[in-house]
Amino acid sequence: MTRYPYLMAAVLAVAIVGCSSGDGSAGSSGPSVDGGPIALRRLTTEQFVRSIHDVLGDHITVPSRIDPDERRAGLLAVGSSFASVTPSGFEKYEAAAAAVAEQALDADHRAELVPCEPASGSSSDDVCARRFIEQVGRRLFRRSLSQAEIDSRVEVARNATLILGDFYQGLELALSSLLVSPDFLFRVERAEPDPGDPSRLRLTGTSIATRLSFFLWDTSPDDELLDAAESGNLLDRDVLAAQVDRLVSSPRAEIGLRTLFSDFYDFRQFDDGLVRKDAALFPAYTQTIAEDAKEQTLRTIVAHLTEGGDYRDLFTSRNTFLTRNLGLMYRVPVVTASGWEAHTFDEDSPRAGLMSHVSVMALYSHTGRSSATLRGKFVREVLLCQDVPTPPANIDFSIVEDTMGELRTARERLEVHVTNDACAGCHNLMDPIGLAFENFDAIGAFREQENGATIDASGELDGVSYDGPVGVGEALRDHPELGPCLVRTLFRYSVGRDATPDEWPLLDFLGERFAESEFRVADLVREIVLSDGFLTTSGPREAEMVGAEP
Repeated sequence: MTRYPYLMAAVLAVAIVGCSSGDGSAGSSGPSVDGGPIALRRLTTEQFVRSIHDVLGDHITVPSRIDPDERRAGLLAVGSSFASVTPSGFEKYEAAAAAVAEQALDADHRAELVPCEPASGSSSDDVCARRFIEQVGRRLFRRSLSQAEIDSRVEVARNATLILGDFYQGLELALSSLLVSPDFLFRVERAEPDPGDPSRLRLTGTSIATRLSFFLWDTSPDDELLDAAESGNLLDRDVLAAQVDRLVSSPRAEIGLRTLFSDFYDFRQFDDGLVRKDAALFPAYTQTIAEDAKEQTLRTIVAHLTEGGDYRDLFTSRNTFLTRNLGLMYRVPVVTASGWEAHTFDEDSPRAGLMSHVSVMALYSHTGRSSATLRGKFVREVLLCQDVPTPPANIDFSIVEDTMGELRTARERLEVHVTNDACAGCHNLMDPIGLAFENFDAIGAFREQENGATIDASGELDGVSYDGPVGVGEALRDHPELGPCLVRTLFRYSVGRDATPDEWPLLDFLGERFAESEFRVADLVREIVLSDGFLTTSGPREAEMVGAEP
């Protein structure tokens, strides 16, 4: 296997500011602003796997031992803009590339991928190798390859075939070189002067196509989107809007929604096996329950939003999906013996909205006990985009953790804990919200008592008082920051960074448009993509500019 120790140097040497065909203008939605910096965004683990499956075939088993994703500012999508590849990580990518190439070009699948027959299976065929590299390389790099990029890989295939005596093994080496290239491992965004205003930079067509496809499908652009980008047509506002509508209406948009909210809620913890519970205290909690709980929430979100539902209603709706295992957890009958069925909780049920799901309640709890603080923190930081100060390092949590002492309920323990002035400020922001969820234990099962004492599930959110989880869902639905927070999160998710001060007026505009659309997420997505914040840029981040000081 040919090694490529120059990967990191090549990443920094990529010309982020380049040129592309097309002289149209994509226009913008909302106020004219200067978009923030672009960056090299390393593919997440899911994007790496999904891109390989989309381009090379679903049959491929992709090795999962690659560099871990980085979470920053609450999102993997933002962390990807800061993630690099370590030397050991590159060895893992190299091994994965070899395994993927071998599977993609095995005897059972090569005919689906290689667009031609070689003159001989035991000798080189530059013409056929070139056609393969041009076709597959375009999808992997998310743009057409340069002549030099093609020539170098044709040479790799030729030389390997001469040594190995097998045309397809030669192609494997060429394909491996594509899979370890920074142009595949990273989403390389390029910019060019805007013909309508040369003082401003806009993203090139292929950069827009890539940003759009990963935003809505979490994978590489398809041929139709790449064709529109490379012809220059995607830089026309009407064409771009039509492509947005096509991607949103595609069944693949479900993958994008699932990935977005999984990132938003930090559901990767379920995938990594980090949502663990004390088996002695909670024998009903199993890995199957954890997987079903995560899937329940994502299915509920996708079904509601793809039907054009009001985003806010996710926190009050009693409609969901259940398996028989989850039916036992929720204490409701599920007829379907295997698989999922639609379910609506009764009006007198304590279950309403996402915040009553087992997934959220179990994720934001401790191993052996519930946590009003973690649940309140989730509402403040994730759903309302409000900052909660980091607690001092020397805080004594022994009172809160002592669930078997004289203070029998979480409310009693927290009331004593916050008599410490160093604790009161933060806890007063979180606990009044989280205490309304105390009827749900550490695995999200309903209870009326804790240690024999009746639970007081009253709470308060920014002046709105309620009793129990249904009430907090209603207060959350009507909170003025719920919609604007999703706007900020979707914008950060789409561009891989925080909004710059120059873009704040755009966020205000997007929030207004979101409200006018009755909080339909598909409409918000369209507005984001057509905005200057998505289509323009101030250039690369300083640390990634060619020749920048380390």
